[in-house]
Parts: sequence; C-alpha cells; structure tokens
Amino acid sequence: MIAAVQNTQVLLLAGVLLAACLAKLVLPAPAGPGLRGRRAGVAVAVGEGTLGVALLVTSHLSVRLATSVAFAAATWIVGELRTRRPDDGCGCFGALSTHRVDRRSVLRGALFTAAALAALTAPHAGVAALRNGTLLMGCVLALELAVFGMLSPELSSFLDRRRLRRRPDPPCERRHSPLDETYRRLRSSAAWTTHEAALAGAEPLDVWREGCWRFVVYALDDEREVVFAVSTAARDATVRAAVIATDD
Repeated sequence: MIAAVQNTQVLLLAGVLLAACLAKLVLPAPAGPGLRGRRAGVAVAVGEGTLGVALLVTSHLSVRLATSVAFAAATWIVGELRTRRPDDGCGCFGALSTHRVDRRSVLRGALFTAAALAALTAPHAGVAALRNGTLLMGCVLALELAVFGMLSPELSSFLDRRRLRRRPDPPCERRHSPLDETYRRLRSSAAWTTHEAALAGAEPLDVWREGCWRFVVYALDDEREVVFAVSTAARDATVRAAVIATDD
C-alpha cells in the first residue's frame, strides 16, 4: 500500500510539472516580479519540463531530490510574494496564475513539497507506475487531484478563458473591468517597473476611467506626478505612463 501511494506521488508531480511547463510556454505571464518575464518563464518551464519527463522515465534518486528542492524553493518564493507583493500573482502556471497570492497558494506548494518528499523512495518511475497501476493508485490520484484542484484558482481562470473564446468580447468602453484587474495589469507592466522606485506613496492620488482606459495617478514629489493609463480591453494588457507637473 505504501509503495502504491509513493508511486502515485511520482505520477502527480510529473503531471503537475509538465502542466506548469506547458502553461508557461503557451500562456506566458506578463513581465514583473516572481516567476515572471518571457526569458525567465521559458527557463523555468524548461526546467520543469525536464524534471517532469525525468520523473516518468527514471527512478534515480537525484531526480527525486531535484524535484523536492524545486518544489520547496517554489513554496518559499510564493510565501515571499504573499508577504511582499500578493497582488502580482505567482506565475506558477503562466498567465493563468495572475490571481492574488493567498494562503491557498502557499498551502498548495507545501503539499506538493510533501508529495515530492514522499516520492523519494518510490519503487517505480512514472511510466512503470502507470504500467503496473492498481485501483488504489487511481483512487489516491483522483483524491489528490481533487484537493489540489480546490487549492488552484488557475482552474477557474482556465475555464473562464474557454468561455471567453466561445463568445465575442464586448467593446472595451463598455466592458466590465474590475479595479483589481487594472492593478494586476499595472503592477506587472514595464511602465510600473520603471517608475515604482520613485513613487512617493503606495496609494494612488486619483483613479478614473475614460472609454477604453483607466487612469491611475501617483505622486512622485511635490512638483511631479506620474499618470498610468491601463487598457480595459479583455485581451490587451497595454500600460502607458506619463510624468506631468503637479500644476498641470
């Protein structure tokens, strides 16, 4: 029974790593903190894909140890993001992971790390485990997938994307654009990265919407302000910035 549970963890981890790799390559997260940016995203995706394939074809301890270290590091990064920049999302599954980092994200990472530790001494590699699969393995895997599904907002993001593809986008000037969406787009943009260090405060001075844009104003000093223009279109993450004199 213990061996079956351990083999199940190998399959679970390989599937998660390959899914994360595919998501980062197909739906890359916008540039920003954490596991963000096209180059960083591709590098992480390649590493995840390599580990996922290795778990399927070999039971070598070095692969299992590398997987444990990778999940432990990812859990630590997500914990840091939750403390310092929770609104930026973790980018764990590319653009599907732009939601706010919360306790669920940290708990999910910790559970994956525990699964990786449990898989260290699993008797079989993933392909061999599939070949020798039992009903118990299927039940354990189904239960774990259900638990991780409940801890993963990416699932609802994926379903939302599927629904959006089946219907045309509303005109951007009439589209409902929550303020949280605007802040996520803003803080993952190159314009925000350029000006963030110079901002005089964390809270905006003013926020308003005109047509297809939402404008967010921050103070730089007593004489200057920076105005960010964030697109409200469904598939447009454009963010522009302009520094103006306070008198203007």
